[in-house]
Amino acid sequence: MVRDYETTFILRPDLEEETREALIERIKNIVTDNNGEIVEVDIWGDRKLAYEINDFRSGYYIVMNFKGEADLVNELERNFKIIDNVLRYLIVRKED
Repeated sequence: MVRDYETTFILRPDLEEETREALIERIKNIVTDNNGEIVEVDIWGDRKLAYEINDFRSGYYIVMNFKGEADLVNELERNFKIIDNVLRYLIVRKED
């Protein structure tokens, strides 16, 4: 069943623009390669973190709304865990 999801992920703030863009594109490709549909990508940019993560006091925030099935969410989580430049992530299912 296709559902609406929102993910917020935080990248390391010291990444070069080119690396950051490639990483965002990689995550978008994971969604589309797994029969998902990207609804909106909102780049918040550098924000101060509530607490220090891996010696970083700020992070580069991206919020992405997408449609997909549970398999897509599992694949996205698996990738977030293995990509070293992702400090934190959260995927939530939006209410119908």
